[in-house]
Amino acid sequence: MQRWRGLEDIPEDWGRSVVTIGSYDGVHRGHQLIMRHAVDRARELGVPAVVVTFDPHPSEVVRPGSHPPLLAPHHRRAELMAEQGVDAVLILPFTTEFSKLSPADFVVKVLVDKLHAKAVVEGPNFRFGHKAAGNVEFLAEQGKVYDFEVDVVDLYVSGEAGGGEPFSSTLTRRLVAEGDVEGAAEILGRPHRVEGVVVRGAQRGREMGFPTANVETLPHTAIPADGVYAGWLHVEGEAMPAAISVGTNPQFDGTERTVEAYAIDRVGLDLYGLHVAVDFLAFVRGQARFDTLDALLVQIGEDVKRCRELVGAAGSAE
Repeated sequence: MQRWRGLEDIPEDWGRSVVTIGSYDGVHRGHQLIMRHAVDRARELGVPAVVVTFDPHPSEVVRPGSHPPLLAPHHRRAELMAEQGVDAVLILPFTTEFSKLSPADFVVKVLVDKLHAKAVVEGPNFRFGHKAAGNVEFLAEQGKVYDFEVDVVDLYVSGEAGGGEPFSSTLTRRLVAEGDVEGAAEILGRPHRVEGVVVRGAQRGREMGFPTANVETLPHTAIPADGVYAGWLHVEGEAMPAAISVGTNPQFDGTERTVEAYAIDRVGLDLYGLHVAVDFLAFVRGQARFDTLDALLVQIGEDVKRCRELVGAAGSAE
């Protein structure tokens, strides 16, 4: 899959294409539905399928300080888009100047002049351009002028976790923040993932016989509520069953939230400096402070046992 950053990266000889536009944070099941439709249309028309997305999130530019927690960094989104069959992803730097483009100018500068859109695929609530003034109806009108079709794809409605709401990144972020990683996975179509570099922590886990990878998460990452989770630790292509702790380590009067993953039944791992990923499968228990260190060690042993069972029952990670 081709990856471009900015309009200037698009090859000058780029021909017609099918395009879909959005932040697409998380590439959840609703996003996947739109992308698969775009890919199917592209195959029918014999042209590539392109996803247009933005960096940073538009809300951070329009309302500084309002950057939402992110469900996936751009490189991860690109991987997930490629799995849907997308041929190219264009990341547009979202600046104050760019935010002032009218919907009509956006259509001309991006869809017509650069991507030569033959069809555009969006969800029913898609908005674009200055002050989000553009919608799918306006897009369809522009399509008649500039010779591209507009397909509107209704999003599936989520099940029990979403209470009947359409699949959305906003709902997924809320579920993650509440620690409902199983509900989030229902929307994402896979476990929620957190990434970062392993850094040195207090090394108390090592001293207690449960060495953990202390993950320095990427900026604006959506981190689950404090507690213990079962999941996987991904290191250089290998997925290892893990017991994951999120929180401030109240047993030791900690103040900073950390994400730490213990690779179950693995010894001698040296992960410092490596970029790793942590997948959250299931919530095990909330964060707690124990009367004694021995009581904490007993609980950690129970946590690891429970995590081993949950991961074993779920099978291997992706």
